[in-house]
Amino acid sequence: MISGYNYINEFKNCEQCPHECGVNRYSKKLGYCKCSASFNISSICIHKGEEPVISGFNGICNIFFSSCNMQCIYCQNHQISSHGNNYELRITSYELKEIIAEIAKCLENGCQSVGFVSPSHHIPQMKLIIRTLTAEGYKPIYVMNTNAYDKVETIKSLEGIIDVYLPDFKYSDNILSKELSGVSNYCEIALLSIKEMYNQKGDFLNMDNDGLATSGLIIRHLVLPGYIDSSLNVLRMIAENVSTKVHISLMSQYSPTIHVCNHPYLKRKLTEKEYQIVVEEMERLGFENGWFQELDSSDYYLPDFSSSQPFAS
Repeated sequence: MISGYNYINEFKNCEQCPHECGVNRYSKKLGYCKCSASFNISSICIHKGEEPVISGFNGICNIFFSSCNMQCIYCQNHQISSHGNNYELRITSYELKEIIAEIAKCLENGCQSVGFVSPSHHIPQMKLIIRTLTAEGYKPIYVMNTNAYDKVETIKSLEGIIDVYLPDFKYSDNILSKELSGVSNYCEIALLSIKEMYNQKGDFLNMDNDGLATSGLIIRHLVLPGYIDSSLNVLRMIAENVSTKVHISLMSQYSPTIHVCNHPYLKRKLTEKEYQIVVEEMERLGFENGWFQELDSSDYYLPDFSSSQPFAS
C-alpha cells in the first residue's frame, strides 16, 4: 500500500478504466494493464515538445505512467507502455516523497504545468500527487494527457481538479482500434469521455499573458500512414458530436518503431500528400482553432526512456 493513502476501495476490485478487470491489484494477479497498486511511474521529466500552449517557454513537467491501458503497436513510448517487453524502466519504484521532490525540481526550473501521461489506469495515484502538491503549497496547471480510453464517471470526478484536458482521438472505427491497439470498443468510449471533457471546459482555451493554457480542452489526433480515411472520419466525428470550435492538434509526427518494421503501412512515415488531405478536410469542416505540424516533426519526437531526460535533443 502507498504510504499516506488508502487505496483499498480503488484497487481491491479494480475498475479504474473501461477494461474493468475487477482484479485485486494488491495481489500477484494483475489485470489488463499489468500494474500493481504502486505508483508505476517510469519517468518524471521536463518536456518542451508539446503544443506551444502546453509546453510554454520552460516546458511542462511530465509524469509518465507505465503499462498503458491500450497497446498501440506503433507507440512511440513503447519502452514504458508495452506489456510484452522486459525493459528495465517499464515499472520504476518511486515513493511519493521522491515523486514530489522530482516535480518540485521541475517547477523550480520554471515549469508552470504538471502533465500526467497515460494516467487512465492510475487515477488514484494522480489524485494523490495533486493532493500532496497542494498540501506542499504548489499550484501548477494540471494537464491530463490521455488516450481517451477513460470512463465518463472518471472524467466527471476530475472536474475542478484537472485544468487542461489533452486527449487523443485515435480512431473512427473499432475494427481498426482492435487491430492496432487491442481495444474493441474504443470509439464509443473515447467519444463519451471527450464529450464530458467538453461539457466541463467548452470551446474556450484560457491562456495567461505568456500564452500558456491554464484551462480548456485540446483534442489531439495523430495521422497514421495508410489510414487517412480513419483520420478524415475522426475529424467528422468531432465536428458532428463535439464542436468545430474546439482546439485540434493535428499531428504529423508519426515515426515507425522496430515493432512495426514489417507492417504494410506503419513501417513508413507519413507522406506530405497524406497529411495535406487531412489538413484540407479539417479546414473544410470549419475547425477554427488548433495546430498543424511540420512533416519533419517525426525526426524530433521519439523519446529514449533509458535516459533521465527522454526528450533531450
